Amino acid sequence: MFTLLRHVPRSLRRLVDDAAVVPANLADVTTSYSTEEADPASVGMTADGVDAIWRSVEQIYATGMHPGISLVLRRHGQVVMKRAIGHASGNGPDDLSDDKVAMTPDTPVCLFSASKAIAAMLVHLLSERKQISLLDPVSHYIPSFGQNGKRDISIYQLLCHKAGIPTLALADDEVEDVMLHPRALLARLYASAPDRPGQHHAYHALTAGYVIADLVETVSGQSFRRFFRENVAGPLGLKTMGFGATKTIAERVARNYVTGLKVSLPGNLYLERAIGMKLESAVTLSNEPAFYRAVIPAGNGVATADECTRFFQCLLNGGELDGVRVFDPLTVRRSIVEVGKPEIDRSLLLPIRYSAGMMLGTRPWGLFGPDSDRSYGHLGFTNNLIWADPDRDISVAVLTTGKLILGPHAPYLLGLLNNISRHCPKLGDPELRAGHSAAGMH
Repeated sequence: MFTLLRHVPRSLRRLVDDAAVVPANLADVTTSYSTEEADPASVGMTADGVDAIWRSVEQIYATGMHPGISLVLRRHGQVVMKRAIGHASGNGPDDLSDDKVAMTPDTPVCLFSASKAIAAMLVHLLSERKQISLLDPVSHYIPSFGQNGKRDISIYQLLCHKAGIPTLALADDEVEDVMLHPRALLARLYASAPDRPGQHHAYHALTAGYVIADLVETVSGQSFRRFFRENVAGPLGLKTMGFGATKTIAERVARNYVTGLKVSLPGNLYLERAIGMKLESAVTLSNEPAFYRAVIPAGNGVATADECTRFFQCLLNGGELDGVRVFDPLTVRRSIVEVGKPEIDRSLLLPIRYSAGMMLGTRPWGLFGPDSDRSYGHLGFTNNLIWADPDRDISVAVLTTGKLILGPHAPYLLGLLNNISRHCPKLGDPELRAGHSAAGMH
């Protein structure tokens, strides 16, 4: 199918979808850091398996739905794949340019909602230090949060999308102004009334992130960015990862593009329900410098694919990486424990398993592929995926630049997740798993 799509005349194809131009030779737009990749056999994989995983990435790219894709996969703590394909800018559906910038594994990408998993760990860190209790009401630390029926909503409920504040009603002409000014947004949010807090999951696309930032800043006495940099990013050597971006990093962030089948009405209705804005509005905003000057913990984390896998490798190792500990093992365990039985999320309209800050895998199929019930991580708008799977001892980041609701890439994305699970076999024996985890901590 993807081969046929590449031969459809561009003028004809634009009638049904928005797609990047895909070259005949994919090697021309591929960057592989092969010198940094471990021998697959040394981590219980095969060269054929690695090739199968990469073919899935090529198939996704060949549909034109993602102008740029970066993939990093670690197994037993070692980098097995560190590759990228396409362009960071200059080859979007409406951005054809002679000045194309190649996508590389070092290209910073906006993580969108995958930022939530990282931001949540700062709250867990405050809990570890006994500066907060996850069972305390948010209003104990931020009294103004407790207005209009929110007095007893707990930090724990906030982290697991049960606080009853999934969206904030904003007019189209005020979305950008309010979103990029957290104090104004918080004032409106704190004055709002919740919808049956504690009774059901309803994905908090952006709202909870602003509250998390306010909580961290109130309790720590530091800005959210500084607290993250001094306590996590700095110690782990994550030079790009942060919330928003410095001017230098923002200039390198991959550009986001509207792609996919032209299903604007139903697609936008779904997105407005889930995140509070239309597809085109969200993408336009994400490419503006002001977006990266702001701190949006639930939506504008920036990182390279390699840094995402380093962060999740730290969690796989029980909170330590390269001899540096940033979380206690119990803190990590607390952050990935399922909060309740799977149920249909009232915002996403999908069955989602949550922990206090993470999305969890499941059987027979879940967000992170087949047979992945112990996996944890997060999905980001729309095909950003970062996760760890302790059964397979892998940490994975798939970062993409196409933003879409529906597209012909979907079967190949499922194929990628299937191939990662298939070619990274489970370790089997629980004692063997524990041995590998311990080895990764040194």
